Amino acid sequence: MSEYKKQIDDKKATLEELAEKFSDCSSAKRGGDLGYFTKGAMQKPFEEASFDLEVGQLSGIVETDSGVHVILRTA
Repeated sequence: MSEYKKQIDDKKATLEELAEKFSDCSSAKRGGDLGYFTKGAMQKPFEEASFDLEVGQLSGIVETDSGVHVILRTA
């Protein structure tokens, strides 16, 4: 996962491109976009990381029971 984060940081790929290619989440076909969600809708580590970000900010690596994530806050 850290190699994907590095590609995003180095502007060699976008989160959307990598999600479409490598994610096993159903959101992959939407470039990893989970859509709007409120507090209490996601697993705690994911939720905390998401709501700690500023709009447009990319998270570090976040681990949950569902897997490993990189989050881009868009709203």
